[in-house]
Amino acid sequence: MAMHSNQPYLLRAFYDWIVDNDCTPYVLVDANHPDAAVPQQHVSDGQIVLNIAPRAVSAFHIDLDGIAFNARFGGMPTDIYLPAAAILSIYAQENGQGIVFERSGDPPPPPRPTAVKRAAPGGAKKSGPATKLRVVK
Repeated sequence: MAMHSNQPYLLRAFYDWIVDNDCTPYVLVDANHPDAAVPQQHVSDGQIVLNIAPRAVSAFHIDLDGIAFNARFGGMPTDIYLPAAAILSIYAQENGQGIVFERSGDPPPPPRPTAVKRAAPGGAKKSGPATKLRVVK
């Protein structure tokens, strides 16, 4: 069974952890992601770092799809949308503690089951004493 990406769950957990420890959560974002809505004038090398602390943003919303909020850039209120896939890392500005997310398009395929070798009837003998079990009531 294929599972959803754990990245949005980790993103939310690290955000809460950073804020609960009175630190400032920063996100590093792939500004070239087609669904990312970020101020392009502040993009450097295709990336942007954003302060998402509660005191720095308004209308903050985080869910499995990503992060949406409003922030001021050059005094102008700007609506920001960061799809979860565009967020490269989240960390505390004060000490750098956080997480870097792997960049991958598709999740790796699950490992293939290995064949179980069965002994032929009358095949190899077991070594060592037989296990003795008894019912305890």
